[in-house]
Amino acid sequence: MNGKIVGIGLLAIGVIAGGGMWYLQEYHFYDRIPAADTITVQTDGGPATLPVRDFQGIDADSSPLRWRACAVVDQQPADPVPFDGATPLGAPGWFDCFDHGQLTADLASGAAQAVLGQAEIRPDVDRVLAIYPDGRVYGWHQYNDKTPERGVMD
Repeated sequence: MNGKIVGIGLLAIGVIAGGGMWYLQEYHFYDRIPAADTITVQTDGGPATLPVRDFQGIDADSSPLRWRACAVVDQQPADPVPFDGATPLGAPGWFDCFDHGQLTADLASGAAQAVLGQAEIRPDVDRVLAIYPDGRVYGWHQYNDKTPERGVMD
């Protein structure tokens, strides 16, 4: 009988801890960010500021990689700087405008173009944007190739 109580207690603690961890990762650390009127894209001629509409964004203080954004631009950037090795990161399920699986497939097929939004937005982290021909823009932060962990240094 005592073994059953201990087993049920351990199982309950595991379920509570797992549920708490899921809640923290999915909801607690993320905050919606205020709507932006513009987005910056690096071009061959320098940074270009483009007006956006329908902006949605999230961020968190717990990691430089948690920033995600979705928006629409009416004007495509001229000569944007491509971003090689763009890898969209996942977003919480409730932030449904950002589908990293679809973005990954569209970048691989050429349906979207990955461009540099801003280099070194934080140390060793770049802001990457996926731009579609119809004006949809999706953004995320990604480690750049200058980090020692990636094995490449300047």
